[in-house]
Amino acid sequence: METAVENYANPKACFFHVLFKASALAFYVLSTLFFDSYVIIFVMTVLLAALDFWVVKNVTGRILVGLRWWNEINDLGESVWKFESLDQQSLARLNKKDSWLFWWTLYLTAALWTLFGVFALVRFEADYCLVVGVCLTLSIANIVGFTRCHKDAKKQFQQFATQTIASRLTSSVQSAFSVV
Repeated sequence: METAVENYANPKACFFHVLFKASALAFYVLSTLFFDSYVIIFVMTVLLAALDFWVVKNVTGRILVGLRWWNEINDLGESVWKFESLDQQSLARLNKKDSWLFWWTLYLTAALWTLFGVFALVRFEADYCLVVGVCLTLSIANIVGFTRCHKDAKKQFQQFATQTIASRLTSSVQSAFSVV
């Protein structure tokens, strides 16, 4: 009998993808039980969320969904998004469970940070709204980056398919007229 872990192509990447998200969330929730210092809670929670951001953006995004993004400032001072993705054949071979885990945890984490933000607002804890705001911003940045990257990969595939069909059609027409 197979276990759920055996169904994942990259169980270690999946584990660390979830671990970093869960550690930031768990520390935020449980920290008030162990620490009286807001500064420690702020620094550790944001540090864990930043580690999650980096791991997702640079490691698990590549391994689990074959995507990578970054943002650069060009010479004119404008923000330019850059995207990398595997070719369509490689993307098609990616494990569906790995992909499902990646996308669902990405969105679930942002939803949980939003919920924690609402709780902090209701309890009038502006300082904790700041912690949640930083963590939510990092989560949303990854969502926006990977969503744009995924759309860009689809667009590139469609352009490639259109160009391939057009070039084959053109070569077929040329060969038909060259015979005559």
